[in-house]
Amino acid sequence: MYRFLLSPRWLGALALTLVASAVMVWLGNWQLDRYRGRTEINERIDAGERMSPAPLTDAFRAPTGGPGTAGPAPAKDRVWTRITATGRYDTSNTVLVRGRTVDSRVGFEVLTPLVLADGSALLVDRGWIPPAPGGATAQPSVPTPPGGDVTVSGRVHETESGAGTVDRRDGRLETRRIAVPRLARELPYPVYGGYLLLDEQTPAADAVFKAVPVGHTNNWQNFGYVVQWWLFAAMALFGYGWVARREARRAAGLDNPTAPLDRAAEPTANASA
Repeated sequence: MYRFLLSPRWLGALALTLVASAVMVWLGNWQLDRYRGRTEINERIDAGERMSPAPLTDAFRAPTGGPGTAGPAPAKDRVWTRITATGRYDTSNTVLVRGRTVDSRVGFEVLTPLVLADGSALLVDRGWIPPAPGGATAQPSVPTPPGGDVTVSGRVHETESGAGTVDRRDGRLETRRIAVPRLARELPYPVYGGYLLLDEQTPAADAVFKAVPVGHTNNWQNFGYVVQWWLFAAMALFGYGWVARREARRAAGLDNPTAPLDRAAEPTANASA
């Protein structure tokens, strides 16, 4: 019954089905890796909420280059962990990061370098503030941070992808992306290879700042894609088998339609009477 499967047409259909199924299984495995990676990130975010702040050097290697350079990026397993550092804010090199949304409002995140005792600096995201009246890109009035030594604690954030541009507008650095290596070129000291998302500060930060929320990744979306791709692979194989079985039954005459009865040819009760 199934000898026809050895024909070139059916062998080609089988090869196409197997290739398509293999690709869909691979896509499912890729989404599974993304699900695991995002789940690990969410677990680090949750653990960071519970942990006590660790020293800066637990997450970062100190920059070793000269002024205008950035140090190594934090290790992946240190991103979103909490650290603490002490230094002095350099308000002359505050960076305004425009187009940032908090609570459905567009405004600015404010990055200020915290210059440490060894002369290197850590970029600290002090929080979000609304723009000045006049539109979402109108530069805000940035509160002056405390003078003297300041102790900060917060989450380790890796540099954002996409270098973007860094401009000076009205005497302030301004950018759209927090790309630390690109920002470092504008600063007169070596900079750590990530930045700090501020949680707490001593002396206390100005109340006008809103903390930038730490959002969990949508790992369940990736898990849904895993199920979807693997289900598509199973459906492709099942579809091939179902079509092959139907063709085999047709060739064997098992699925030929039964000829309808000719009722007109049957004698009626009155005629027989």
